[in-house]
Amino acid sequence: MLAVISPAKNLDYASPLVTPRYSQPDFLDDAEELIEQLKLLAPEEVGELMKLSEKLSLLNANRYQSWRRPVTPADARPAILAFNGDVYVGLDVKSLSETDFSYAQDHLRILSGLYGQLKPLDLM
Repeated sequence: MLAVISPAKNLDYASPLVTPRYSQPDFLDDAEELIEQLKLLAPEEVGELMKLSEKLSLLNANRYQSWRRPVTPADARPAILAFNGDVYVGLDVKSLSETDFSYAQDHLRILSGLYGQLKPLDLM
């Protein structure tokens, strides 16, 4: 059985990682194609398209501009550790063990408008 959760608008790329493990998104080629199109938009257009605040619009536009392949832990982090919203606070991801991460990797998916279906440890 798979549990499916939503992403969060807020992202955390600053806190310490609680696992060194990561995986690659299944639909990375498709995400790259979308990002190449998003790079063409001004921050205001990104905000209008995604219904984001001015601050989040600028932040996301800057992220799209700096996105590169290959996606590595040096410039990305696992989805379950990047998303920062109510669902993720409820999961208490910072307290998960390596066994918990393995279970989540097999039984949890995160829906993303950019990356499609993400496994918890997929870099984004």
